[in-house]
Amino acid sequence: MPDSTTGPTTDTPTRTALDPEIAARLKRDDADLVAAIVQQHDTGDVLMLGWMDDEALHRTLTTGRVTFWSRSRQEYWRKGDTSGHVQVVRSVALDCDGDALLVRVHQVGAACHTGTRTCFEAGGDLGAVVGDLPPGTVAPSTTPDPDPEEENQ
Repeated sequence: MPDSTTGPTTDTPTRTALDPEIAARLKRDDADLVAAIVQQHDTGDVLMLGWMDDEALHRTLTTGRVTFWSRSRQEYWRKGDTSGHVQVVRSVALDCDGDALLVRVHQVGAACHTGTRTCFEAGGDLGAVVGDLPPGTVAPSTTPDPDPEEENQ
């Protein structure tokens, strides 16, 4: 990943800065990346997972198109530039822990490089046992009590 001394990849002539208030809220992994879950804005379908550093997030927030950091190619890529299957940003949210982004998009064409609508079609269902709701549960609560185990993950 480029740093402030090496500059950007060749896809953009100048580097930009992510708003420091947003940057301070992010909890990055050891490679300075945050997971970005991409969801179709109107159906709620989860389309894919990508990775963003501060620059990719800044580009996503300011251009209206989703930009990722490619861990394999070590460069920025904007979804759809070669395939035409663009992701037009509708909203971007940060989770409560600051370690994941939810990018809601209008997906044009396939989201997956395999040509499927979502990346989760190609991988297939793993056959998990479907759990039962606790007795008396009718609908999810609109204001759930925090789960102390989840807060520490």
